[in-house]
Amino acid sequence: MQQQPKQQLSAYLPDESATQALGAALARALGPGLVIYLHGDLGAGKTALTRALLHAAGHKGAVKSPTYTLSEPYRIELDGQKVNLIHYDLYRMSSPEEFLDAGFREDFDGNNICIVEWPEKGEPVLPPPDVKVLLKVSGRGREVELQALSDLGLLCLERLHYPPTP
Repeated sequence: MQQQPKQQLSAYLPDESATQALGAALARALGPGLVIYLHGDLGAGKTALTRALLHAAGHKGAVKSPTYTLSEPYRIELDGQKVNLIHYDLYRMSSPEEFLDAGFREDFDGNNICIVEWPEKGEPVLPPPDVKVLLKVSGRGREVELQALSDLGLLCLERLHYPPTP
């Protein structure tokens, strides 16, 4: 019997180290062209998750929130291939037209990995996600749900090994 692809994953992240472990697991599951939307209130851990992902993917420098610049590009290596990962934070955008005017839509070219915080600010012009990540503060930790919304998203969740097995 053939196993069904993993369409979603839910977990509780009790602390920062759990968020870092999820970021590292996501880094190992990335593929070129992947579009990831991060949803959650202020302080829900969107940038922390992205920072952990980037460091696990080999980025050595600082990872700053693109709150004012709207986007921050990074060059990472996946399976020996250099790939651009672009981290967006659309929180300060006043209209979806700003997304178009900035030329960001061209970044969603099927090669770059695009991670978008506050994607609702870019609708309806923002390209659709392959994976949607929902983060919610819960007690001292975070609840997280990852949803695959395309074949590329299904592949990502299939390759995602979280929680890590000992």
